[in-house]
Amino acid sequence: MEATKDQKIWQVVLAIPEGKVASYGQVASMAGLGRQARYIGRALGKLPAGHTVPWYRVIRSNGQIAFPEGTETFARQKKLLEQEGVEVKNGKIPMRIYQWQP
Repeated sequence: MEATKDQKIWQVVLAIPEGKVASYGQVASMAGLGRQARYIGRALGKLPAGHTVPWYRVIRSNGQIAFPEGTETFARQKKLLEQEGVEVKNGKIPMRIYQWQP
């Protein structure tokens, strides 16, 4: 049985190594979904309770955290990235340093 679109996305995100990030577009491309970057966030939002998918490693192509600054989700993503050694300054991650290059 072939994996669903969401499962393909989750598999790619599971492959992102600790201390690295990938953009929504990069995940879409690697999951075989072409230019469906906007769908990636929706798929990550459907993750079941208790999952181990590191959703927080997926950010905008410009290195920015997608959640609004000051929100609980923004703070959680920033904290999780920093715990892995990823530098987050003003809500942005330097892609040239931390972008996953499989």
